[in-house]
Amino acid sequence: MTTTPRIVPCPQCKTAVPWGTQSPYRPFCSERCRLIDLGQWANEEYRVPVSGDDPMRELDSL
Repeated sequence: MTTTPRIVPCPQCKTAVPWGTQSPYRPFCSERCRLIDLGQWANEEYRVPVSGDDPMRELDSL
């Protein structure tokens, strides 16, 4: 039984990428898009939302 691989958009450039072993950089379409995304994380362009108080603020009061 053969199945058609799922197609996902590259998070960076939105090119269609088959989700399977034939796409070594999945979910990205290429190493270039993967490295662009990594650079954006390194430059802190992506942020994970935080709720509540800042735990570092408690250390400042000690």
